[in-house]
Amino acid sequence: MNVSSKKRWRIQAVAGLLLTGSGLSMAIDAGLSKMQGGNWFWYGTMALIVFQSGLCLVVDSVRFKNKA
Repeated sequence: MNVSSKKRWRIQAVAGLLLTGSGLSMAIDAGLSKMQGGNWFWYGTMALIVFQSGLCLVVDSVRFKNKA
């Protein structure tokens, strides 16, 4: 694994994990807002987008780890 692949893998994996955690927290917050009768739809939609983006980054980072 060359240095640039290793660096890209680390950056992308960490960013993906941060986005996944943030999206999950936002989704829980949107659910609580829905239970309290607040505006939740667009916030919940954005939470799912952030969560899915994080998952995509984590899964995609594996190809940089496996490069020889």
